[in-house]
Amino acid sequence: MTLYWRIFLLNAAVLLAAVLLLLGPVTVSTPVLFGEALVLLTGLVVMLVANAALLRFGLAPLARLTRAMATADLLRPGSRPNVTGPGEMAELTKTFNAMLARLEAERATSTGRVLSAQEAERHRLAQELHDEVGQTLTAVLLQLKHAADRAPETVRADLRQAQETTRAGLEEIRRIARRLRPGVLEELGLHSALRALANEFTTSRLSATTHIAPGVPAPDPATELVLYRVAQEGLTNTARHAGATRVEVRLRPEADGRVTLLVTDDGRGIGSAPEGAGISGMRERALLVGADLFVGPGPRGGTEIRLCVDGSPSGPGPQENAR
Repeated sequence: MTLYWRIFLLNAAVLLAAVLLLLGPVTVSTPVLFGEALVLLTGLVVMLVANAALLRFGLAPLARLTRAMATADLLRPGSRPNVTGPGEMAELTKTFNAMLARLEAERATSTGRVLSAQEAERHRLAQELHDEVGQTLTAVLLQLKHAADRAPETVRADLRQAQETTRAGLEEIRRIARRLRPGVLEELGLHSALRALANEFTTSRLSATTHIAPGVPAPDPATELVLYRVAQEGLTNTARHAGATRVEVRLRPEADGRVTLLVTDDGRGIGSAPEGAGISGMRERALLVGADLFVGPGPRGGTEIRLCVDGSPSGPGPQENAR
C-alpha cells in the first residue's frame, strides 16, 4: 500500500467514525445547548488526537529516514537506516542507501586522487627545497666561512653569527623537507620512520616516545604512508594544541591480523571542539585503506588517536625494494 492510500484511509476512518456518531441517537438543538456543545467539542478533540496519532504512526518511517539523512557523514561510512515501512518507504530507504554508498565510493575515489596529488606536490617541494634552497644556503654558508677567515677581528664575530644563523636556517629547511617527503619511510621502513618522527617532536617541553611491539606485519606501501601521516598529524596536533608534556606513539599487532597505531598524550584533551582540517584529513586517509579511526579522550585523560588497519601486505613495500 502506498503512502498516499495509507494516509487517505487513516483520515477516512476518522471521518467515518464522525459520520456514524452523527447518524446515531445524538441530536443537536437550536440554539446549541451547553452540554451538547461540550459533547461536540470533546468529539472534535478526540478526532484530532486520533488523526494526529494515526498520521504519526503512518509517517514514522519517513521521520526515521529524515533523521538518518540529517546524521549521515561520508567520513564515517557504514551507517545505514534500516529498510522498514510500507512499499514506498522501503523503496525510498533503499534508494537513499544506494545513493549514500555511491557518494562514499565517489568521495573515496576523489579523495585518493587529491591525496596522491598532494603527496606528489610534497615530493616536488621537498626536492626543490633540498636541491635549490638547500644548495644555495650551503654556498652562502661556505662564503661566510671564507669571509670570516679573512675578515678583520672587528667584523669576524658578526660573520660567525651570520654563519650560525644560516646554518640554523639550513637545518630548518632540511627538517621541513623531511616532513614533506618522509625519505626515511622509503629507505628504512615504517618502524624507523616512526622513531625518527618522535625524535623530531621531542623538545624541552614535550617528551615523545615510540613503542613498537614485536611481530608487527609489514603493510603495503599505501597503508604505511597512511600510518605515518596519521602519526605525524597526531604529533603535530599534540605539539600545537594539547599543552601536553608527554606523548606516546605505539604500533602493535592484533589477534585478528590487523595493526593498531595509537597516539596518546597527557594534554587538555579534545573536549567539545569541532574537528578541524587535520582530523578530517586523518579520516579521509583512513578511508583510503579501509581503516577504522577513533579520535577522542584517552583512558587516562588527554587525547587518543587509534587507527586500526589491515596488516596483510598487498605488495612489496618501498623498504622491501630497497633491501
